[in-house]
Amino acid sequence: MTPQRSSEPSPRLRALARGAQAYSALFAASPAAPYLSRSRPVRRTGFDLDLVVDSTAREVDDVVSFTLRRPDGDPLPAWVPGAHLDVFLPSGIQRQYSLCGDPSDLTSYRIAVRRIDDGGGGSLAMHREISQGDLLTVRGPRNAFPFIDVESYLFVAGGIGITPILPMVREASRRGARWTMVYLGRSLATMPFVSELQVLEGGRLELRPDDEFGVSDAADLLGRAEEGAAIYVCGPPALIDAARALQPTLNPTGSLHSERFSAPPVVGGRAFEVHLERTGVTVPVGADESALAAIRREVPGVRYSCQQGFCGTCKHAVLDGEVEHRDTKLRPSERDDSMLICVSRAAGDSLTIDL
Repeated sequence: MTPQRSSEPSPRLRALARGAQAYSALFAASPAAPYLSRSRPVRRTGFDLDLVVDSTAREVDDVVSFTLRRPDGDPLPAWVPGAHLDVFLPSGIQRQYSLCGDPSDLTSYRIAVRRIDDGGGGSLAMHREISQGDLLTVRGPRNAFPFIDVESYLFVAGGIGITPILPMVREASRRGARWTMVYLGRSLATMPFVSELQVLEGGRLELRPDDEFGVSDAADLLGRAEEGAAIYVCGPPALIDAARALQPTLNPTGSLHSERFSAPPVVGGRAFEVHLERTGVTVPVGADESALAAIRREVPGVRYSCQQGFCGTCKHAVLDGEVEHRDTKLRPSERDDSMLICVSRAAGDSLTIDL
């Protein structure tokens, strides 16, 4: 009779299986998951979720926060400070909003939106059309503003720029790192989440509303950073541009990290024309404006979101002409026949796109 092999796994295989299970638990279920698996810049694809608006709160006169949960109550995907959600509004508008809640609480996400009356319509829709009980489709969390682990931080937030910064300060406090937080705004009454910052321990909080202190000097602000500190800045473009220009001289051993909520200025541009094949019009693009801004004069409903070349919402096929790519989104294989019109430009005098 031929001996029968045992169907039981060997002790070695059982040990490997136990190790794999432990690894899975550590990286997928442990609270340490967000820190063991660090965030990366925005990925090409995201995770689409349908979330219910659990509650809303008016933080200040023109800022409303939205707390989002899964309809079934299941935990949400983990995130790290600096992450954002792509939010798809019922009209089809897509916008990015920073997560400003607590990364350790995966029962809900929180975002906050400042109303901009003369903006692109996204903030007005959030304020006027979205309420408790509504369903929102979101993609993410994704991170283009990663939070690094160092011993010392300087945080500078202007206005609604507090939203990605608040979880960072909370995490720095939790880790016992040295931190200074400088919060700028038009007035104290316009600055959301002040009370949440005031209860955080282990650091220094400076509130500098313009109506009390005047407009702050960027060199003075950055001078608060220790040598080698990570400096995080989020706010108006002028603040970010000044910080980028000054930081290498003021603190060459430190690192500067920034995120802006509006389109960056066009630098080194030249005028060109873009022909919209399906629309049938040719649009002149000035040297100091984006193709998106020029096209919106003729096609106001053209889709866009980040205006900074990382989300891909404004991607269009290029039918003729050479592109000067200024985005961080497209793969090499896409650059011969596509462009992001929010930042990229014609390398020559004209382009034809499928729009």
